[in-house]
Formats: sequence, structure tokens, C-alpha cells
Amino acid sequence: MSYATRMMSVTLSLQIITAFLFITATASLPPSGFTMDLIHRRTNSSSSRRSNTYDQLRSSPYADIFFQASEYLMKLKIGTPPVEIDAILDTGSEIIWTQCLPCLNCYKQRNPIFDPSKSSTYKEQLKCITPNPSCDYTLLYGDQSYSRGSLATETVTIQSTSGHSYVMPETVIGCSHNSSGFRTTASGIVGLSWKSLSLISQMGKNMHGAFSYCFSPEGKSKISFGSNAIVSGNGTVSTPMFTKKEKPGFYYLNLDAVSVGEARVETLGTPFHAVDGNILIDSGTTLTYLPASYCSLVRESVEKVVTAERVTFSDIDKLCYKTNTMDIFPVITMHFSGGADLVLDKNNTYMANGQAICLMIMCGPVTPIAEKAVFGNRAQNNFLVGYDHSSLQVSFKPTDCGVTQDMPRDSTSAASFLQLNIKFVLFIVVLSLIRL
Repeated sequence: MSYATRMMSVTLSLQIITAFLFITATASLPPSGFTMDLIHRRTNSSSSRRSNTYDQLRSSPYADIFFQASEYLMKLKIGTPPVEIDAILDTGSEIIWTQCLPCLNCYKQRNPIFDPSKSSTYKEQLKCITPNPSCDYTLLYGDQSYSRGSLATETVTIQSTSGHSYVMPETVIGCSHNSSGFRTTASGIVGLSWKSLSLISQMGKNMHGAFSYCFSPEGKSKISFGSNAIVSGNGTVSTPMFTKKEKPGFYYLNLDAVSVGEARVETLGTPFHAVDGNILIDSGTTLTYLPASYCSLVRESVEKVVTAERVTFSDIDKLCYKTNTMDIFPVITMHFSGGADLVLDKNNTYMANGQAICLMIMCGPVTPIAEKAVFGNRAQNNFLVGYDHSSLQVSFKPTDCGVTQDMPRDSTSAASFLQLNIKFVLFIVVLSLIRL
């Protein structure tokens, strides 16, 4: 090969390599200006509360959650400039609310109380969608705690797998000036029910009403929305979810039976039996509750297995035994309709209190106004739990929820793709040099 021909080959190879590197780097990085483009579309029209399909495929919102005492708190930001709050994650309620200044009667929270006068995007509702024309709201929860305040629109910001923030302008929130009965340091509550003012509903149709969370008994875990929230793969079981006209917005499952070890306690033949939902799945309730008559059958099955000394406490109605080992207790399985057999870990169903180990399935509601049957958050520990409005199913997948990925999935995929392409380019370089 002549010198001129060789130089031409080198030049051509370098041009090809340079062009390929440019294409590779461009394809591997997330689209620039994504967040600004998303905010622009979400702000300027009546349908602006929804991102388009392309944006949604590129990014899924998520938030960090962490366990505190008996509740799971979700981190998000409200206002402009954004102020971080910790709010109880509650699938059993609708409104997103936080304590606000001026505060007439507020409990002590960890973060500073939100001051709406310092936010440029805070607007009190002038035309209210509730029967009360003043847009005041009152929320009474099953444990007799309550929140009272005003409805407003405000910017809500959470994280996104694109690496940019997911911004929800003009989101309806509650600004609470009077709240009591809460044994928490959280700033308020994030409602995730089916109803129109919940966080998932206000995210828009492109989320397909899909969200999933993974509750770790300690440390940090995550809640995801949209395309990254679908629960599937080995070990996943799914069951239909139902809503009831008398209590719209709640997520009901149908519990067919409870197995205590090898003994299966059927709901069939008891007043608890149903085919259209008989137990509320609730991230905001700690323990699991069953109606008294059916619960007594489950307790009797536990008593037949455990031979340790019984212990009673005057202030609680729990089945407790004087022991320091979980080994003597039977495994409990919840059989939901559709063949969803949820084998619970012993830490999901029993708890040591220093003097004894107690069954964490309670008989009867926590208060007279609460649901008689609730599948609480302790029983959901170390399951990836997914809610899918499009398929009307709740899915469970056994997962170590304490193991989280610090890097968003989209960024991880881009980094891996970039590494692969760099290796390919180096191969082309070597091949070109060999030909010279």
C-alpha cells in the first residue's frame, strides 16, 4: 500500500471513528432540556397536567420512603422554591396535605412547617369542587385523628428516573391549619387512593394509575409510578382489586382463606366470605385486622400449634406467648382470590416486645369507625407491591426491600450502553491499525 493510500485510509478511519463516537455519545445520554419541555407542556393547557407518551416512556417518577415507628413516610417537595416534606404514605385516603402556617393547632413535626406566603406558586382554591364553597376541608381518619384546613393549588416535585425532577404544577393539596391525634413527626399525608385528588390520580392518564412500593422494616426504600411500577417476574402473584360504592377510592382485595401452618381456615361459611372484596389493603395502617368471628378461628389455629406459656396484657388484646424464639410459631399464608397465595415471613405476622412474642393479626377494628378487615403495612414488609388500575390488580413479589439502587434505571442503562459502544469503537480502531 502506498504512503498516500495509507494516509487516506488513516484519515477515513479517524472520520468514521469520530462520527461513530458522536452518534454513540448522543444516543447514550438522556435528552437535554427534558424537564423544561415537560414543564412547558404541563403548564400551558387544560391537559397540561399530563406528560406525553414519549416523555413518559423516557422517565418514571419515584420517591424515597423510610420507616418511622409504625408508618412509612414519603419524601417530596412542594412550593416554589421547593420545600421538602415527609408525609405518611396512605393508600387509604385521598388528599395530599401538609401542616401550614399560620397553625392554630398543630402537632410537632420534624421539618419546618410549610409557609405558603413564601411560595410564588401557592394559590388558594377560588372555585371549589367540594360541596363547601369556601374550599375548607375536614378529614377524619379511622384512628380518630383529623386534619382541617384549606384546599389550594401548589407545585409538587418528586424525583424521576431521567435524572431530572418530575414537576406537577397546579396540584390540589390541603393546607392544614388544625390537625390532631397524629403520633408522628411527618408533615402530613400523601393520599394514594383511586379518588380524583390523590397523588396518583393527579399525575394523569399516562401513568395508567400504576404505582408500586417496597417496604423495608428499616432504612430507606422506594415508591415508583408509571412505567417502572409494574410488578412482574418470578415469584409474582396477582389478585383482583375492587372498589365499593359506599366507600369509593379504597383498594379492596378478596381474602379466601388464611393458612396457619398446614391448617387452612376458609372464609367460606362465615360472614366474612365475599367475592367482591372483603379486606382493605392499606399502607397507612400498621397491623392486620380481621373481623372478630373469623379472627378467633385463626387465633385458635395458632394456639393449637404453639405450646409456650400464654401471656396477657391489660391494655392490648393480643395473642402473646412467653418466649424469645420465633421458631415455635407457624407460618401464616394469606390466600387472596385468583390464586394469589402470599406466604408471610414470621416477622410479618409476629413481633417481640421484650417480654413475649405476639401475633400481629388483631381481632376487630382499631376503632368503631375503622374498617373491620385491613391488610396492614407490617404484613407487606419485604414485598414489592404493585397497584395497576388498568388491569384492576394488585401484585406481590417477595423482595429484599432494603436493597435499593442509588442510580436511576435510565442512567444505569445509558452508562452500560456507553461502555459497550466504547469497547466497540476501540475494536474498530485496532482493526483499522492492523489493516494499515
